Amino acid sequence: MPRRFHDAEELLPPATAVKRALAIIYDGLISIAVLLVATWIYTIIAGWLTGWDKYEQMAEAGAISGDPALTFVLFLVLYLFFAYFWTRLGQTLGMQVWRIRIENLDGTSVSWTQALFRYGTAAAAIFITLLASHYLGPVTLFLTVPLILALFCPINGLSVTDRVSNSVVVQVPMEKRAKRAER
Repeated sequence: MPRRFHDAEELLPPATAVKRALAIIYDGLISIAVLLVATWIYTIIAGWLTGWDKYEQMAEAGAISGDPALTFVLFLVLYLFFAYFWTRLGQTLGMQVWRIRIENLDGTSVSWTQALFRYGTAAAAIFITLLASHYLGPVTLFLTVPLILALFCPINGLSVTDRVSNSVVVQVPMEKRAKRAER
């Protein structure tokens, strides 16, 4: 059941591009830590399943440097991290710091499907950027910077990820935090 953040009649202002960018940077640092822990756990499990000696030989030979299973696990862990926060609180830790929240237009929390669309859209754009930078080099900046800007920066209050997931990133009013502190 979706969580209601405010009345459906109450419209909150959209989050600014600067707040979105700062939250992305903050969440990016947290994501690095989450990915490090997930990689460590994956390595322990993979080493245990294949045997430590064999796993060490595989690592020294470079056989596990492009492990598709690890890539899938990291992609899934990062989705679960973001989707959990988006569906429960509407905010990741970085979004809480900058007082912005993802919600539906009626003020309810997004669903896991909407979170998947948001995450998938952002991941696809970043993948295209990395792929283009590998094959095109510096020319990539001219092609992909507009893609990244359109992906995360709002045009008329909605970014591409907002439009794809049918949600909106809003600014959380300061007064709501003051009311919680009084209780």
